[in-house]
Amino acid sequence: MVKAVFFDFYNTLAYFWPLVEDIQISACDKFGIKVSKDGIGNGYVLADTFFNLENSRLALSRRSSSELSDFFARYEQIILRGAGVGVDLEKARSIWKLISMNPKRFKLFDDVLTCLEELKAKNYIVGIISNINLKMNSIMKELGLQSYVNFCVTSQDVGAEKPSPVIFAAALKLSGVTPVQAVYIGDQYHSDVEGARNMNMLPVLIDRQEQHSDIVDCTKIKSLTEVPGLIYKWPCS
Repeated sequence: MVKAVFFDFYNTLAYFWPLVEDIQISACDKFGIKVSKDGIGNGYVLADTFFNLENSRLALSRRSSSELSDFFARYEQIILRGAGVGVDLEKARSIWKLISMNPKRFKLFDDVLTCLEELKAKNYIVGIISNINLKMNSIMKELGLQSYVNFCVTSQDVGAEKPSPVIFAAALKLSGVTPVQAVYIGDQYHSDVEGARNMNMLPVLIDRQEQHSDIVDCTKIKSLTEVPGLIYKWPCS
């Protein structure tokens, strides 16, 4: 039976506030570029896939400042391309520089606490496995997650990023469960689904905006409120 439920953090449990789409629209407007919220949302789907593939190839934390500048210029270019706007790398770099100056904080999705409360009531072990390059203690406290989450494992903690088995193995060790007794839920196919599957964990892709209709080889959910009912009936040993 399932004994532990692990979650990705960004775009699974929490998102940036102000919304990244609104920040993009405001920044683009200063450069005379008009984009829609839906268009930017589509662009982030493409850009975040690029982000995760590139981060697994060479972690951003290991890149030089010039390499990071080039990476985020390309990232911004992909966001805008997804929104139907083509810009060169230098303009994309300037737009991203303006965006990165905008202060942001994390907010929980509306379905998070309902899900975690039910998991806690059923005595599941709950963990977070994230590529976020931040210390999570203060973030967890600010979001009120300490009483629901048993532990967090980040790429900063273990020196490895999803889909590396190292970061998943660290979470399994802390939880004391076997891979087949653990479910992992995240919003990225490569880093989350494939990473968990390679460790023989049960992967679930959360697709809040139903933007991954092309992915059919794993369990998909639209809301975390689906999680408790899903794992109660999930057959595993």
